[in-house]
Amino acid sequence: MGESEKGTGRFIFELVQILIVAFALSWILRTYVVEARVIPTGSMLPTIQLQDRIIVDKFFFKHFDQIKRGDIIVFHPPADAHATDDFIKRVIGLPGDKVEIRSHLTYVNGQQLYEPYLLEPPEEDYGPIVVPEGSLIVMGDNRNHSADSRAWGFLPIENVTGKTLFRYWPLGHFGALAR
Repeated sequence: MGESEKGTGRFIFELVQILIVAFALSWILRTYVVEARVIPTGSMLPTIQLQDRIIVDKFFFKHFDQIKRGDIIVFHPPADAHATDDFIKRVIGLPGDKVEIRSHLTYVNGQQLYEPYLLEPPEEDYGPIVVPEGSLIVMGDNRNHSADSRAWGFLPIENVTGKTLFRYWPLGHFGALAR
């Protein structure tokens, strides 16, 4: 084998190694750390538009940050939702909270929740209901067109896979999502 053939073989071998390492790192990052998502529905209008692209934190929120009311989370839907694709909704009720919607307003623990992010006021009353330990109540910002906890019940906290960090597309709307 000539010197140039050995160099070409070494180059190809190194290239394959680089591609394998890059693929493995990409898979680890996407599976365990951060993930890009495309929004498929209008349940979070007007905060998140159809086809917006967001980045979801899948690691740090589990280990260093608690889920808070107002957070926008990604989760595996519970069985009663009759869906397999992950959902994205806003956290409204935490464990122990009493949640109610009456007269087009949302109340948590008897206090009206300030919700400037809503597309329109909710049309139907809900609750009052107390969130059990280990669960959340989540709702879409497009309340009148969102399949959420009001339809399928409490969300087990262990179903949460991530918390939204920011929108990266379209560029004109780049930045953090409203809380």
